[in-house]
This record gives sequence, structure tokens and C-alpha cells, in this order.
Amino acid sequence: MEEILLQAENLCYSYGQGKQVLEEINITVRKGEKIVVLGSNGAGKSTCFLNLNGVYRPDSGRILYRGKEIGKKDLNELRKNVGIVFQDADNQIIASTVFAEVSFGPMNLKLPREEVKKRVEDALEYMNLSSMRDRPPHYLSGGEKKRVSIADIIAMESEVVIFDEPTASLDPVNVEMLEGVLDKMNKMGKTLLISTHDVDFAYRFADRAVIFAGGRIIADGPVREVFEDEEVLNQANLKRPILLEVYNSLVRHCILAACGSAPRDAGELEMLLQTQRN
Repeated sequence: MEEILLQAENLCYSYGQGKQVLEEINITVRKGEKIVVLGSNGAGKSTCFLNLNGVYRPDSGRILYRGKEIGKKDLNELRKNVGIVFQDADNQIIASTVFAEVSFGPMNLKLPREEVKKRVEDALEYMNLSSMRDRPPHYLSGGEKKRVSIADIIAMESEVVIFDEPTASLDPVNVEMLEGVLDKMNKMGKTLLISTHDVDFAYRFADRAVIFAGGRIIADGPVREVFEDEEVLNQANLKRPILLEVYNSLVRHCILAACGSAPRDAGELEMLLQTQRN
């Protein structure tokens, strides 16, 4: 069993005196997991993320990091270890150059200058941004800004990285690039928590799916099991991933024999077809 990094217990949150946005949220995040969070707009995904990162403070319930309950004095430590990449990179970028932008977080950790420089240069190289280090980030393309916002978090060396709709407004080439970066980050030991409306990406990439509807978690489990639950999909206004639909159709028409693990991408489907044909 992987160690538990981040937990929310009976988390409730409302904006001012308004309607409760989160109701009794319970979630446990283990080291090395790739988790997708799905649900319609207004379901509570982003609000949950901002509570998990310490930007918002819950009305009731608690957040724990490595088993320790987070109080006011622990917020900086939580934000250091649980980084968040916002959907709109312009909401995150504040500095006049790419280098200064990526330096901002490590400098606030009061690290030695040489350590800050090393972290920033490593993050820029990781995100293929070294040639843009002196450019104003606000003049970059949407995909380049997204890479800068990810470099911000890489330089912080957070254990858990939260992505709020990372594929939004990206073209297919940049989505493929981003997916490669996410996979590489996970292989380096980062724990990823990703909200998305892209069910095909979610099915292809994640180990586990958490589904929100009306401010509550209505499902939490292995990706395929969640996407096979028609009631959950209907309640959350989600569609089944295309590849899973194709696989199920091939099984129904006896073109493929059902196997324990459905293919997660086109390459796996092709291999399954070749294996069963032989």
C-alpha cells in the first residue's frame, strides 16, 4: 500500500452566506497516483482543489498532509508540497520574464540563490523553455504559457501537483505534449490530481477517477469501473470514452473476446486485435 500524502475529511465549503459548494467531501491521495477528477461545471472540482491547496479554508472538516492536520500556521508548508496549475495560465503568471516567473516560488521559500537558480534552470530545461528565459511570458502563446505555469510548480518541487483543466484551450499537438509531460512527472515520483472534461484523456491516462456532482463525490475508483457505471455517468452528465465504447461493441459483436483489462489507448486495442486474431 502506497503511503498517504493528502486527505480531506468531511470537507464542507460555501462562498460567504451562499449555497454550500462542497458537502462532506472525503478523499485520500496516495503517493504516485494519477487521479482524474470529473464532473460538470459547478460540480465543485475547482473549489475542492483550492481547499486541498490551502487557498480556501473549509467551513468544516479538515485537510491533512502526511497525517498532520493543517492549521493556519501550516498553510505555507501545505502550499509548498501541494502545487496547483490553474486552468488559465494568465491567472498564475505575474513576472516580467519567464526566468523571473519561475524563480518567484523558490525565492519565496527563502532558498539559497544558487539553489533557486539551479531549480529554475532545471525546470526551464524540463519544459523546453530555456530559449525563452528572457521573454515576457504574457506575449507567449497559450501552450507556451501553460508550460511556464507548469515550470513554476516543477521549480517548487511539490510532491502533489494539482492541474485544473490542463487541456482546456490547447490544440491537439499541445495536448499530446502536455500528456507526455504529465507522464514524465509521474514517473519522476510526482502525484497528480487532474480535473478535466476530456473523458478520453481521463480514460487513457489515469489510474483512478473521482466523480463530482452537486458538490459531492458520487464515485471514486479504478477508471474503467467508474466509466462502466451508467448511473454515475448519467448523474454527472458524462459520456463513456470512445475507446471503451468501441471495445464493448467489438465484444458484443463477438469480434473480440472480453479480457480482464480493456485497452486504454489505440495501441493497446491494436495489440489485442492482433493477439486474438492469432
